Amino acid sequence: FLVQAGLYESKEEASKREEVLGQIQEPSFGDISLHCVQIVTNWVKQLTRLRGYTDQMVEDAKAVIFTFGSYRLGVHGPGSDIDALCVGPSYVSREEDFFFVLHNILAEREEVTELQPVPDAHVPVLRFKFSGIPIDLLYASISHLVVPHDLDISDISVLYNVDEPTVRSLNGCRVADQILKLVPNVEHFRTTLRCLKFWAKRRGVYSNVTGFLGGVNWALLVARICQLYPNAAPSMLVSRFFRVFTQWRWPNPVMLCAIEEDRLGFSVWDPRKNPRDRTHHMPIITPAYPCMNSSYNVSTSTLRVMMEQFQYGNNVCENIELNKAKWSALFEPYLFFQSYTNYLQVDILAADADDLRSWKGW
Repeated sequence: FLVQAGLYESKEEASKREEVLGQIQEPSFGDISLHCVQIVTNWVKQLTRLRGYTDQMVEDAKAVIFTFGSYRLGVHGPGSDIDALCVGPSYVSREEDFFFVLHNILAEREEVTELQPVPDAHVPVLRFKFSGIPIDLLYASISHLVVPHDLDISDISVLYNVDEPTVRSLNGCRVADQILKLVPNVEHFRTTLRCLKFWAKRRGVYSNVTGFLGGVNWALLVARICQLYPNAAPSMLVSRFFRVFTQWRWPNPVMLCAIEEDRLGFSVWDPRKNPRDRTHHMPIITPAYPCMNSSYNVSTSTLRVMMEQFQYGNNVCENIELNKAKWSALFEPYLFFQSYTNYLQVDILAADADDLRSWKGW
Protein backbone atom coordinates (compact mmCIF):
# COMPACT_ATOMS: atom_id res chain seq x y z
CA PHE A 1 0.00 0.00 0.00
CA LEU A 2 2.78 2.46 0.94
CA VAL A 3 4.67 1.81 -2.30
CA GLN A 4 1.49 2.33 -4.34
CA ALA A 5 0.85 5.57 -2.42
CA GLY A 6 4.19 6.85 -3.77
CA LEU A 7 5.92 7.22 -0.41
CA TYR A 8 9.30 5.85 -1.55
CA GLU A 9 11.64 7.92 -3.69
CA SER A 10 13.08 6.62 -6.97
CA LYS A 11 16.68 5.39 -7.28
CA GLU A 12 17.46 8.50 -9.38
CA GLU A 13 16.20 10.87 -6.71
CA ALA A 14 18.04 8.97 -3.97
CA SER A 15 21.36 9.17 -5.81
CA LYS A 16 20.82 12.85 -6.63
CA ARG A 17 20.23 13.54 -2.93
CA GLU A 18 23.46 11.76 -1.99
CA GLU A 19 25.34 13.65 -4.68
CA VAL A 20 24.07 16.98 -3.34
CA LEU A 21 25.22 16.09 0.19
CA GLY A 22 28.61 15.18 -1.28
CA GLN A 23 28.82 18.62 -2.86
CA ILE A 24 28.02 20.47 0.31
CA GLN A 25 30.47 18.73 2.59
CA GLU A 26 33.70 16.88 2.41
CA PRO A 27 33.66 13.19 1.52
CA SER A 28 32.73 11.26 4.63
CA PHE A 29 29.61 9.73 3.08
CA GLY A 30 31.40 6.75 1.56
CA ASP A 31 30.94 6.54 -2.18
CA ILE A 32 28.92 9.70 -2.56
CA SER A 33 29.78 11.66 -5.67
CA LEU A 34 32.71 13.97 -4.97
CA HIS A 35 31.93 16.39 -7.75
CA CYS A 36 32.39 19.89 -6.23
CA VAL A 37 32.91 18.41 -2.81
CA GLN A 38 34.15 21.05 -0.51
CA ILE A 39 31.92 24.06 -0.02
CA VAL A 40 31.87 24.04 3.77
CA THR A 41 35.42 22.78 4.18
CA ASN A 42 36.73 25.50 1.86
CA TRP A 43 34.71 28.02 3.84
CA VAL A 44 36.30 26.92 7.13
CA LYS A 45 39.81 26.84 5.59
CA GLN A 46 39.30 30.36 4.22
CA LEU A 47 38.28 31.63 7.69
CA THR A 48 41.18 29.79 9.35
CA ARG A 49 43.59 31.57 7.03
CA LEU A 50 41.90 34.94 7.58
CA ARG A 51 42.20 34.53 11.36
CA GLY A 52 45.96 34.15 10.97
CA TYR A 53 46.32 30.48 12.01
CA THR A 54 49.34 28.47 10.83
CA ASP A 55 49.48 26.69 7.45
CA GLN A 56 49.22 23.36 9.28
CA MET A 57 46.00 24.54 10.99
CA VAL A 58 44.61 25.66 7.63
CA GLU A 59 45.38 22.21 6.21
CA ASP A 60 43.72 20.44 9.17
CA ALA A 61 40.72 22.78 9.28
CA LYS A 62 37.37 21.26 8.39
CA ALA A 63 33.66 21.20 9.08
CA VAL A 64 31.68 17.97 9.33
CA ILE A 65 28.10 17.53 8.15
CA PHE A 66 25.60 15.24 9.87
CA THR A 67 22.05 14.60 8.69
CA PHE A 68 19.03 14.30 10.95
CA GLY A 69 15.25 14.32 10.56
CA SER A 70 13.47 12.06 8.09
CA TYR A 71 16.59 11.60 5.94
CA ARG A 72 18.71 10.33 8.85
CA LEU A 73 15.86 8.13 10.12
CA GLY A 74 15.48 6.64 6.64
CA VAL A 75 11.84 7.64 6.15
CA HIS A 76 12.13 10.50 3.63
CA GLY A 77 9.95 10.35 0.56
CA PRO A 78 10.00 12.03 -2.86
CA GLY A 79 10.58 15.78 -2.55
CA SER A 80 11.25 15.84 1.19
CA ASP A 81 13.98 18.17 2.38
CA ILE A 82 17.32 17.19 3.89
CA ASP A 83 17.91 18.37 7.45
CA ALA A 84 21.65 18.80 7.91
CA LEU A 85 23.91 20.09 10.66
CA CYS A 86 27.30 21.61 9.96
CA VAL A 87 29.72 21.29 12.89
CA GLY A 88 32.64 23.71 12.83
CA PRO A 89 35.56 24.72 15.08
CA SER A 90 35.29 27.12 18.03
CA TYR A 91 36.55 30.18 16.13
CA VAL A 92 33.93 29.96 13.34
CA SER A 93 30.81 31.77 14.57
CA ARG A 94 27.16 31.36 13.67
CA GLU A 95 26.22 35.06 13.40
CA GLU A 96 29.11 36.41 11.31
CA ASP A 97 30.67 33.42 9.61
CA PHE A 98 27.72 31.11 8.95
CA PHE A 99 24.88 33.56 8.31
CA PHE A 100 27.05 36.11 6.50
CA VAL A 101 30.20 34.59 4.94
CA LEU A 102 28.82 31.11 4.08
CA HIS A 103 25.50 32.67 3.04
CA ASN A 104 27.36 34.85 0.51
CA ILE A 105 29.42 31.90 -0.78
CA LEU A 106 26.20 29.92 -1.36
CA ALA A 107 24.44 32.92 -2.93
CA GLU A 108 27.09 33.05 -5.66
CA ARG A 109 26.63 29.42 -6.73
CA GLU A 110 24.26 28.83 -9.59
CA GLU A 111 23.04 25.47 -8.15
CA VAL A 112 21.76 27.33 -5.07
CA THR A 113 18.26 28.85 -5.25
CA GLU A 114 15.70 30.18 -2.75
CA LEU A 115 18.41 30.97 -0.18
CA GLN A 116 16.76 32.14 3.03
CA PRO A 117 18.60 32.76 6.31
CA VAL A 118 16.48 32.49 9.50
CA PRO A 119 18.99 33.53 12.18
CA ASP A 120 16.44 34.38 14.90
CA ALA A 121 14.48 31.11 14.82
CA HIS A 122 14.36 28.92 17.96
CA VAL A 123 16.87 26.79 16.06
CA PRO A 124 18.71 29.15 13.66
CA VAL A 125 18.67 27.77 10.11
CA LEU A 126 19.87 28.52 6.56
CA ARG A 127 17.29 27.28 4.03
CA PHE A 128 18.01 26.77 0.35
CA LYS A 129 17.66 24.45 -2.61
CA PHE A 130 20.80 22.88 -4.05
CA SER A 131 20.22 21.52 -7.57
CA GLY A 132 16.51 21.51 -6.73
CA ILE A 133 16.89 19.49 -3.47
CA PRO A 134 15.59 21.50 -0.46
CA ILE A 135 18.06 21.70 2.43
CA ASP A 136 17.73 23.07 5.97
CA LEU A 137 21.27 23.67 7.21
CA LEU A 138 22.00 24.32 10.90
CA TYR A 139 25.35 25.30 12.38
CA ALA A 140 27.07 24.34 15.63
CA SER A 141 30.46 25.63 16.71
CA ILE A 142 32.01 23.23 19.23
CA SER A 143 34.87 23.87 21.63
CA HIS A 144 37.57 22.24 19.45
CA LEU A 145 40.15 24.12 17.42
CA VAL A 146 40.07 21.25 14.91
CA VAL A 147 36.89 19.23 14.38
CA PRO A 148 37.83 15.52 14.37
CA HIS A 149 36.59 13.76 11.21
CA ASP A 150 35.26 10.89 13.37
CA LEU A 151 33.45 13.21 15.81
CA ASP A 152 30.94 11.25 17.93
CA ILE A 153 28.02 13.61 18.21
CA SER A 154 26.24 11.35 20.70
CA ASP A 155 28.98 11.91 23.28
CA ILE A 156 28.02 14.45 25.92
CA SER A 157 31.43 16.13 25.59
CA VAL A 158 30.26 17.92 22.39
CA LEU A 159 28.04 20.03 24.67
CA TYR A 160 30.93 21.41 26.77
CA ASN A 161 31.14 25.22 26.69
CA VAL A 162 28.46 25.83 24.07
CA ASP A 163 25.37 28.10 24.15
CA GLU A 164 21.70 27.10 24.12
CA PRO A 165 21.09 27.63 20.35
CA THR A 166 24.11 25.37 19.69
CA VAL A 167 22.68 22.70 22.00
CA ARG A 168 19.36 22.92 20.16
CA SER A 169 21.16 22.68 16.81
CA LEU A 170 23.15 19.62 17.92
CA ASN A 171 20.09 17.99 19.44
CA GLY A 172 18.38 17.09 16.16
CA CYS A 173 21.23 14.72 15.29
CA ARG A 174 21.68 13.43 18.82
CA VAL A 175 17.96 12.63 19.09
CA ALA A 176 17.84 10.87 15.69
CA ASP A 177 20.82 8.68 16.66
CA GLN A 178 19.25 7.81 20.02
CA ILE A 179 15.92 6.88 18.43
CA LEU A 180 17.66 4.43 16.07
CA LYS A 181 19.58 2.94 19.01
CA LEU A 182 16.48 2.60 21.23
CA VAL A 183 14.09 0.85 18.82
CA PRO A 184 14.22 -2.97 18.77
CA ASN A 185 13.85 -3.32 14.98
CA VAL A 186 14.86 -0.37 12.79
CA GLU A 187 13.17 -1.63 9.60
CA HIS A 188 9.82 -2.17 11.34
CA PHE A 189 10.15 1.27 12.94
CA ARG A 190 10.76 2.88 9.54
CA THR A 191 7.81 1.26 7.79
CA THR A 192 5.44 2.10 10.67
CA LEU A 193 6.65 5.71 10.85
CA ARG A 194 6.28 6.19 7.09
CA CYS A 195 2.73 4.92 7.39
CA LEU A 196 1.78 7.13 10.34
CA LYS A 197 3.30 10.29 8.88
CA PHE A 198 1.28 9.67 5.72
CA TRP A 199 -1.82 9.11 7.86
CA ALA A 200 -1.24 12.30 9.87
CA LYS A 201 -0.86 14.39 6.71
CA ARG A 202 -4.05 12.91 5.23
CA ARG A 203 -5.98 13.57 8.44
CA GLY A 204 -4.73 17.14 8.81
CA VAL A 205 -2.77 16.67 12.05
CA TYR A 206 0.81 16.88 10.72
CA SER A 207 2.27 20.28 11.58
CA ASN A 208 4.35 21.34 14.52
CA VAL A 209 3.86 25.01 13.59
CA THR A 210 0.07 24.93 13.87
CA GLY A 211 0.01 23.06 17.18
CA PHE A 212 -0.16 19.47 15.96
CA LEU A 213 2.84 17.12 15.68
CA GLY A 214 5.83 17.32 13.35
CA GLY A 215 8.27 14.69 12.12
CA VAL A 216 10.28 14.20 15.31
CA ASN A 217 7.12 13.94 17.45
CA TRP A 218 5.63 11.20 15.26
CA ALA A 219 9.01 9.43 15.27
CA LEU A 220 9.12 9.41 19.09
CA LEU A 221 5.53 8.15 19.43
CA VAL A 222 6.14 5.35 16.91
CA ALA A 223 9.44 4.44 18.59
CA ARG A 224 7.61 4.05 21.91
CA ILE A 225 5.11 1.63 20.33
CA CYS A 226 8.02 -0.33 18.81
CA GLN A 227 9.50 -0.65 22.30
CA LEU A 228 6.19 -1.83 23.77
CA TYR A 229 5.71 -4.48 21.03
CA PRO A 230 9.28 -5.48 20.06
CA ASN A 231 8.26 -8.48 17.93
CA ALA A 232 5.26 -6.98 16.15
CA ALA A 233 5.18 -6.51 12.37
CA PRO A 234 4.46 -3.00 11.00
CA SER A 235 0.78 -3.68 10.25
CA MET A 236 0.32 -4.75 13.88
CA LEU A 237 2.36 -1.76 15.14
CA VAL A 238 0.08 0.65 13.27
CA SER A 239 -3.07 -0.72 14.90
CA ARG A 240 -1.34 -0.89 18.33
CA PHE A 241 -0.31 2.75 17.88
CA PHE A 242 -3.96 3.81 17.73
CA ARG A 243 -5.00 1.48 20.52
CA VAL A 244 -2.33 2.75 22.91
CA PHE A 245 -2.69 6.45 22.15
CA THR A 246 -6.51 6.53 22.27
CA GLN A 247 -6.12 5.35 25.87
CA TRP A 248 -3.06 7.42 26.81
CA ARG A 249 -3.62 9.65 29.82
CA TRP A 250 -2.10 12.95 28.79
CA PRO A 251 -0.25 14.87 30.22
CA ASN A 252 1.66 11.73 31.27
CA PRO A 253 4.83 12.04 29.18
CA VAL A 254 5.89 9.66 26.41
CA MET A 255 9.56 8.75 26.97
CA LEU A 256 11.89 6.27 25.26
CA CYS A 257 14.30 6.19 28.22
CA ALA A 258 14.67 7.74 31.66
CA ILE A 259 15.42 11.47 31.69
CA GLU A 260 19.14 12.04 32.24
CA GLU A 261 19.88 14.24 35.22
CA ASP A 262 21.18 17.70 34.47
CA ARG A 263 24.97 17.53 34.30
CA LEU A 264 25.99 20.65 32.38
CA GLY A 265 23.49 23.25 33.55
CA PHE A 266 21.10 23.15 30.56
CA SER A 267 17.39 23.17 31.32
CA VAL A 268 15.89 19.67 31.29
CA TRP A 269 12.14 18.93 31.14
CA ASP A 270 10.98 18.54 34.74
CA PRO A 271 7.44 19.55 35.75
CA ARG A 272 8.35 19.21 39.45
CA LYS A 273 10.95 22.00 39.17
CA ASN A 274 9.80 24.10 36.20
CA PRO A 275 6.31 25.58 36.44
CA ARG A 276 6.24 26.13 32.66
CA ASP A 277 6.68 22.38 32.04
CA ARG A 278 3.50 21.77 34.05
CA THR A 279 1.49 23.62 31.40
CA HIS A 280 2.42 21.22 28.57
CA HIS A 281 -0.59 19.26 27.32
CA MET A 282 1.05 16.43 25.39
CA PRO A 283 4.66 15.97 26.52
CA ILE A 284 6.78 13.87 24.11
CA ILE A 285 10.27 13.86 25.58
CA THR A 286 13.47 13.71 23.50
CA PRO A 287 15.83 10.87 24.46
CA ALA A 288 19.16 12.78 24.40
CA TYR A 289 20.54 15.11 27.08
CA PRO A 290 19.27 17.76 27.67
CA CYS A 291 15.86 16.03 27.46
CA MET A 292 13.17 18.45 26.27
CA ASN A 293 9.49 18.33 25.43
CA SER A 294 9.41 18.24 21.63
CA SER A 295 5.68 19.04 21.44
CA TYR A 296 5.32 22.22 23.51
CA ASN A 297 3.21 23.78 20.70
CA VAL A 298 0.27 21.45 21.36
CA SER A 299 -2.77 23.24 22.86
CA THR A 300 -5.94 21.88 24.46
CA SER A 301 -7.83 22.25 21.18
CA THR A 302 -5.19 20.64 18.94
CA LEU A 303 -4.85 17.78 21.46
CA ARG A 304 -8.62 17.28 21.32
CA VAL A 305 -8.54 17.13 17.51
CA MET A 306 -5.66 14.59 17.60
CA MET A 307 -7.46 12.41 20.14
CA GLU A 308 -10.52 12.37 17.83
CA GLN A 309 -8.28 11.32 14.95
CA PHE A 310 -6.59 8.58 17.01
CA GLN A 311 -10.08 7.27 17.79
CA TYR A 312 -10.93 7.33 14.08
CA GLY A 313 -7.70 5.43 13.30
CA ASN A 314 -8.43 2.91 16.03
CA ASN A 315 -11.94 2.23 14.69
CA VAL A 316 -10.68 1.73 11.13
CA CYS A 317 -7.85 -0.58 12.28
CA GLU A 318 -10.33 -2.72 14.22
CA ASN A 319 -12.37 -3.06 11.02
CA ILE A 320 -9.24 -3.92 9.00
CA GLU A 321 -8.40 -6.68 11.50
CA LEU A 322 -11.95 -8.05 11.07
CA ASN A 323 -11.56 -7.88 7.26
CA LYS A 324 -14.39 -5.31 7.15
CA ALA A 325 -12.16 -2.60 5.65
CA LYS A 326 -9.05 -2.19 3.47
CA TRP A 327 -5.92 -0.23 4.37
CA SER A 328 -6.99 2.57 2.04
CA ALA A 329 -9.89 3.34 4.42
CA LEU A 330 -7.39 4.49 7.06
CA PHE A 331 -6.04 7.19 4.76
CA GLU A 332 -9.29 8.85 3.69
CA PRO A 333 -8.48 12.57 3.57
CA TYR A 334 -10.06 14.66 6.32
CA LEU A 335 -12.75 16.79 4.66
CA PHE A 336 -12.04 20.10 6.36
CA PHE A 337 -14.57 22.24 4.48
CA GLN A 338 -17.35 19.73 5.04
CA SER A 339 -16.57 19.55 8.75
CA TYR A 340 -16.41 23.31 9.38
CA THR A 341 -18.88 25.83 8.02
CA ASN A 342 -16.95 28.73 9.55
CA TYR A 343 -13.23 29.22 9.10
CA LEU A 344 -10.70 31.99 8.73
CA GLN A 345 -8.66 32.55 5.58
CA VAL A 346 -5.49 34.63 5.73
CA ASP A 347 -4.08 36.10 2.50
CA ILE A 348 -0.46 37.23 2.56
CA LEU A 349 0.90 39.68 0.00
CA ALA A 350 4.59 40.44 -0.47
CA ALA A 351 6.71 42.57 -2.78
CA ASP A 352 8.71 39.63 -4.15
CA ALA A 353 9.35 35.89 -3.78
CA ASP A 354 12.09 36.36 -1.13
CA ASP A 355 9.81 38.51 1.03
CA LEU A 356 7.01 35.99 0.68
CA ARG A 357 9.33 33.16 1.79
CA SER A 358 10.33 35.09 4.94
CA TRP A 359 6.64 35.72 5.71
CA LYS A 360 5.76 32.11 5.09
CA GLY A 361 8.54 31.09 7.46
CA TRP A 362 6.99 33.18 10.20
